[in-house]
Amino acid sequence: MLDWTDRHCRHFHRLMTGQTLLYTEMVTTGAIIHGKGDYLGFGEEEHPVSLQLGGSNPADLAHCAKLAEARGYDEINLNVGCPSDRVQNGMFGACLMGQASLVADCIKAMRDVVSIPVTVKTRIGIDDQDSYEFLCDFIHQVSEHGGCDTFIIHARKAWLSGLSPKENREIPPLDYPRVYQLKRDFPHLTMAINGGIKTLEEAKTHLQFMDGVMVGREAYQNPGMLLNVDRELFGSEAPIKTGPDIIRALYPYIEAELSKGTYLGHISRHILGLFQGVPGARQFRRHLSENAHKAGAGIDVVEQALSMVNQPQEAVAQA
Repeated sequence: MLDWTDRHCRHFHRLMTGQTLLYTEMVTTGAIIHGKGDYLGFGEEEHPVSLQLGGSNPADLAHCAKLAEARGYDEINLNVGCPSDRVQNGMFGACLMGQASLVADCIKAMRDVVSIPVTVKTRIGIDDQDSYEFLCDFIHQVSEHGGCDTFIIHARKAWLSGLSPKENREIPPLDYPRVYQLKRDFPHLTMAINGGIKTLEEAKTHLQFMDGVMVGREAYQNPGMLLNVDRELFGSEAPIKTGPDIIRALYPYIEAELSKGTYLGHISRHILGLFQGVPGARQFRRHLSENAHKAGAGIDVVEQALSMVNQPQEAVAQA
């Protein structure tokens, strides 16, 4: 979710669900250690939030994990699933599946210096190393030698060459039964499933076999699905918030960010999909896309866009 789940996005998503664990976009150890910006910034209202790290040097990862814990993150997640060329060239992401012992060393190095959970997000295989035995060996080494007890499994293998990151999210077939079997064979480990999950009903089905569900692209492109998560999956009895409720609850944050010099478009780009499938949604998106980048754009631009969504609020809540 590089360039997607930034702090503005996470603040917006947290307004819709108080229970879901939010993940940062993947941040490399190099950026944290050598970059000029603050790559660990997040808002207190985002909790619980996990920092997703990219890296393969145990000492660097341990250093970044200590910094993250000091900043208040609730979890550290090592990305062993991203297949992009840029990630491979830096020796992290999915290519690390072929080096289970190194991943174990990375996890142990982080666990040795922090008290918060350290987890792994991975694929079910890479290239021609896609047998079930290969996957089990990876999980065994990282859990036994690294001490990792929580894995998020993207139910596709990754092709490290020949496919773009986008194609790697779509072309390798999903194999949910393989992930279910993995949980049965490692019942002592906590395992969540990821990949191609588009509805809360699908999530409920997966939760019959798994401990958790991670939703990425769908939650970003159709964030309205998050409006019902707390009630449907966590048993909350809190009233369901509507799309307009969420937009207006975002106004104080927008105004605070505008006062710091943040452009409206940097925030509003994350809310474009909220009314997906609702009459007026296209006009809502168009108005924001055409006006949020203009100099001086503020709350009035968002309010004008919101006025174009004329569907009753009850319908919006079900979007």
